[in-house]
Amino acid sequence: MGHLDGLVALVTGGASGIGAAITTRLRADGARVAVLDVAPEHADADLAVRVDVTDDASVRAGVEAVVEAFGRLDIVVNNAGIGAQGDVAANDDAEWLRVLDLNVVGVARVTRAALPHLRRSPSAAICVTCSIAATAGLPQRALYSATKGALLSLVRAMAADHVREGIRVNAVSPGTVDTPWIGRLLDAASDPAAERAALEARQPHGRLVRPEEVADAVAYLVGPRAASTTGVTLAVDGGMDALRVRPTR
Repeated sequence: MGHLDGLVALVTGGASGIGAAITTRLRADGARVAVLDVAPEHADADLAVRVDVTDDASVRAGVEAVVEAFGRLDIVVNNAGIGAQGDVAANDDAEWLRVLDLNVVGVARVTRAALPHLRRSPSAAICVTCSIAATAGLPQRALYSATKGALLSLVRAMAADHVREGIRVNAVSPGTVDTPWIGRLLDAASDPAAERAALEARQPHGRLVRPEEVADAVAYLVGPRAASTTGVTLAVDGGMDALRVRPTR
């Protein structure tokens, strides 16, 4: 038996990349998993619903569809998000608002819609996909870093607000993960091989993080083995945030 048997989870942005790996892992652990995504046709899940996390009505309808299908909701994985490149002057106001709306307010919308159902669960857990960009200054990632820093604070605030209700709130903070999004960035670089080598070298363990490694961390945080863990951000970054190793020669 899996440690998530009998539980129902939803994963935003679960049709590709990290979200798809999380969906696969939670299902392997026994959960029934619904994916909320703007492209649900690509999801491998028990239920896939077209949801735009920037639209409150879409979010509420998606959450209700999950509860209608399975009769309950126990786990929410707020994974949907988009990237942004450039320094603080690189993006106009419209782009700042667009990325903040999706990456930060989107998490608030989904969590807000899910709370009434989570309050009825004996195993309620929320996990947010944060990033190394929340705690380490990365070049050309000003807007993206601002959204992930906001998520780090939001996770701690939500954990404090809902711990007495039996709802745990945690986050995973990946380093650079080998996803299709990173693949597209590498393809656009003038020297993709050199760019990949640079990304691998800045992580102390010398390689990109695998999506499955992030999924493993999420599965732990939302499961009963982490019943006393809330308000925590678990780094899955090969030591990038905490370690200061000597460069190799």
